[in-house]
Amino acid sequence: MRSFILTAVCLVLFACGNNAQNNPATKPEIANAEPVEVPAENGFKKAYFASGCFWCVEAVYESVKGVDEAISGYSGGHTKNPTYEQSNTGRTGHAESVEVIYDPEVVSFETLVQVYFGSQNPTQVNGQGPDRGSQYRSIVFYQNEAQKKTIEKVKAEVAKNYNSPIAAEVLPFQKFWVAEDYHQDYEKYHPENPYIQSVSIPRINRFKKKFPELLKENAH
Repeated sequence: MRSFILTAVCLVLFACGNNAQNNPATKPEIANAEPVEVPAENGFKKAYFASGCFWCVEAVYESVKGVDEAISGYSGGHTKNPTYEQSNTGRTGHAESVEVIYDPEVVSFETLVQVYFGSQNPTQVNGQGPDRGSQYRSIVFYQNEAQKKTIEKVKAEVAKNYNSPIAAEVLPFQKFWVAEDYHQDYEKYHPENPYIQSVSIPRINRFKKKFPELLKENAH
């Protein structure tokens, strides 16, 4: 993706950042930690997903009925208060992630997981599309055992449709770090950006075609 000073000329070169490193194995203390459950607020719950560039993932979830907001950030790593520049090296262990704030009376966690697997290439390792590196890897985070079982169930169903293994990690949720302000709602506010035009918009359009019944009436 980007930084404050990246111009359209830089962004047209296929990837959202891409100072990619090879995927460091998720640290055992992250993979084996007890999941942290985030309490509901005013009837809204939160779920966490990583699936490549968070600009793309945020836009997909904000088009889904029952989702109040999707926030871009970082999760799954071993460092505190990561910045975009730090995460983009691939050395923090974090992946670009989204916090999905949703109404469970309108959309279920299972549906959000189906959206997750259905809005990406679930077999791509360490990235999505042109974005490569551990910071773009796919992770589904669970906050309790019921969520973990739901994720594994959907993952197994999706796997039947592919010849290659499903690449997404399933990890216990620990902490979500909100990304810098300039990343929030990026696809919405920068539709002219070459990366948005060539990667984000085609990705959300593929999702819309696949799941028309889940879309808000005003989905952009």
